[in-house]
Amino acid sequence: MNQLGWIFAVLSAVGFSFKAILVKLAYRHGVDAETLLALRMSFSLPFFLAMGWRARNSQAPLAGRDWAVLFGLGFLGYYLASYLDFLGLRYITAALERLILFLYPTLVIVWSAIFLHKPITRRILLAMGLCYGGIGLAVTHDIQVAGDQGMVVLGCLLVFGSAVSYALFLMGNGEVVGRLGAARVTAVASSVACLLSIGQFLVLRPVERLMAQPSEVHGLALAMAVFATVLPVWLLAEALRRIGAGSVALTSNLGPVGTMLLGWLLLGEAISGSQLLGAALVIGGVGVMARR
Repeated sequence: MNQLGWIFAVLSAVGFSFKAILVKLAYRHGVDAETLLALRMSFSLPFFLAMGWRARNSQAPLAGRDWAVLFGLGFLGYYLASYLDFLGLRYITAALERLILFLYPTLVIVWSAIFLHKPITRRILLAMGLCYGGIGLAVTHDIQVAGDQGMVVLGCLLVFGSAVSYALFLMGNGEVVGRLGAARVTAVASSVACLLSIGQFLVLRPVERLMAQPSEVHGLALAMAVFATVLPVWLLAEALRRIGAGSVALTSNLGPVGTMLLGWLLLGEAISGSQLLGAALVIGGVGVMARR
């Protein structure tokens, strides 16, 4: 069982890493962020509704306050974080995007210190310095490759906003998942995000644009929904059940490395020494923070 749990954890990390690659591939066909996100969520929605249906009788019915909390979690963690991430990927490499998203533990630590009065040790400060120093090196690589400092900075800010939104989601999620159940929280919050993404598209774009997209875009959106959204979420839940959160956290370090390699193989993104050093600093910093 433990061996299978490790396999699930690794596959989940690889699946999440693959999302940025699929987004960048879809952008080559001229699709915009709003349309691509709506397609991804349209393909994902049936899976999350089925997940919610299976979990409907697992615990007590949801109260009105519970629905409000789950709506907020869906807005922050699955809609806003995804939308800002999709926008940012227009301007930066997939490898840099994954490194910036990987900073979310530093944000959780800072907010825990501010709002929960948890102390920040010297070791944590050193780890945070490593993380943000590594991001600085990775940003320098993107500016050298892209040649447009303004666009790279904009992309970094958008993706960092995604990391902020996701960190807020994690803090709120931790408060309710034990009471409402992980499967139900994931199903409801994800379904909310799907509906918000589809609703945003209907407000901003004509509905005909969904069907007018090339078949390649539909195929990439479907792959994104199955292999970079639904399947990794299920694999992660199973890995947590089999080997625990601490062991699963170790495999998350594969995310930035996997995205960097996939970006090089499938997108032709260059890999430089500064980028490799930056990735090592970020992964090392997060690893230090993850240690007890």
